Amino acid sequence: QVQLVESGGGLVQAGGSLRLSCAASGSIVGINTMGWYRQAPGKQRELVATFTSSRSTNYADSVKGRFAISRDNAKNTVYLQMNSLKPEGTAVYFCKATVMLTTLRLDDYWGQGTQVTVSS
Repeated sequence: QVQLVESGGGLVQAGGSLRLSCAASGSIVGINTMGWYRQAPGKQRELVATFTSSRSTNYADSVKGRFAISRDNAKNTVYLQMNSLKPEGTAVYFCKATVMLTTLRLDDYWGQGTQVTVSS
């Protein structure tokens, strides 16, 4: 019913930048919160940043001041600008959206993930 497609991952040197994008499509009436999470090998998935429908943002302490989340409601798309990347930022980055469907049901959806590798 809803698909989230991420793009923008890749290999970057420490100190470099990447911009991730996530576009939602399908039977969408509206989107509440959109956000980014990441999962490093052998670790649990963790929150990176979120952007609510009221334009409130939240960041993990580890990325504050370096990452910026933004959102284009007309395109149902969320972005994550990642600057000053560190090797510990190497992970699969996942997009998540809380979506109101045409059935008026509110459900969470995840993208397939995009690999970000930061070399030292």
